[in-house]
Amino acid sequence: MPLIIITGIPCSGKTKRCNELKEYFQNKAGKNVDVINEIDVVIKSGYDKNTFYADSKKEKSIRSDIKSATQRMLNVNDVLIIDGSNYIKGYRYEIYCMTKLYKTPQCTVHCDIPIEHAWLWNERRPECEQYNREIFDALVMRYETPNSKDRWDSPLFTISAEDELKFDEIYGSLYKVKAPKPNLSTQCPPLASTNYLYELNSVTQEVVNAILSAKKLGIENEFKILDYNLTVQNSCTEGQLMRLRRQFLTYSKMQQIEVNQIAALFVQYLNKSL
Repeated sequence: MPLIIITGIPCSGKTKRCNELKEYFQNKAGKNVDVINEIDVVIKSGYDKNTFYADSKKEKSIRSDIKSATQRMLNVNDVLIIDGSNYIKGYRYEIYCMTKLYKTPQCTVHCDIPIEHAWLWNERRPECEQYNREIFDALVMRYETPNSKDRWDSPLFTISAEDELKFDEIYGSLYKVKAPKPNLSTQCPPLASTNYLYELNSVTQEVVNAILSAKKLGIENEFKILDYNLTVQNSCTEGQLMRLRRQFLTYSKMQQIEVNQIAALFVQYLNKSL
């Protein structure tokens, strides 16, 4: 299922663009379209969006739910649209890795409008649907703008409020390109090691232990894991490490990788995700 990631600050017209894309692909391109709407997932989980975005644990839980739904729904024919802020570049990278795993193209649509314009749109909404100023400003501050030079954001279609969507170009980026090649971490080796799962768990745990040991010594950035001669570039919490290790294990169990590549690919995954 070719994937379209819609991203933008609050009240930048993301759902409007999602509906336009859905209409185009259904009526003019004859494709089945599924939509995962972030706010719908938040509401179904029983959260008010202002209190929800003020709680990082709730946000992580919802992002996990959206990733799981994306993984279930991806296929090579239909269109899947993720309609949400998608403001964390590491999160967009995780989705990108997933689409490569399933060998399906994706593109990013960035709704780019001035901040005060978005705030005016927010004020015109029914009161029950509005962001309060504190949450609105916090989400704007957290927003990591997509960059066409980053492969996980490319091809990137940036659109302002007065622009028309480039439907034909978006269609071409999804259906007139070759299926992406999977990363090394998602390729099957010719012959899998008989103790692959043991090695996968053991090596990734050794990397995590080395990082935690360095943190106890006060080393936060740019330190080497001597046993593997690999460099970890960014600091992280123990909780982040555990979460990213679980995600890496899930991807790697689905598509076995060479045992001697596990450590390098895991560190690469950490550096890209943090």
